[in-house]
Amino acid sequence: MLWSGSRPSDRSPKLSPSSAPRAPAVSNTAHESDPIPPLRPEDGTDAPLPVGSTPLEQALITKLDEDKAQDLVLIDLKGKSSMSDAMIVASGRSHRHVGALADHLLRVLKDHGLGKAKVEGLPHCDWVLIDAGDVIVHLFRPEVRSFYNIEKIWAVESGHRVDARA
Repeated sequence: MLWSGSRPSDRSPKLSPSSAPRAPAVSNTAHESDPIPPLRPEDGTDAPLPVGSTPLEQALITKLDEDKAQDLVLIDLKGKSSMSDAMIVASGRSHRHVGALADHLLRVLKDHGLGKAKVEGLPHCDWVLIDAGDVIVHLFRPEVRSFYNIEKIWAVESGHRVDARA
């Protein structure tokens, strides 16, 4: 079909800036009064960070805290197990958060000369295990962490655990 010198777009009505419909102005002040609550308390009432006994443990704990890992637990395995000296257990809020935590910890390990750390579970990011020799790191999604309850194996109290007897 041929149009006589005009294109279909030429036939639509032209709107000038003054004739265009305008949405009413909306103020953000209503939304500013309802701030989003922080994921972590800012008043310092949350549990203190565990203190690592080695520079590597301390670097890993610091990085997890910077990256907003939740329920951080450091388990001292010296004298309990010959596989490692310490175990760090933490939770991420989602698959993506757990994956990002793992990626950032691998960078910290590489900076400390442990670029060949063994990693398991990274594609699914439900439970990621990083074996750095002297330190083993477990990163969980909260649902997976409460299901496996790994702290119970080592008899460590943690804030996310629920008493099954209750």
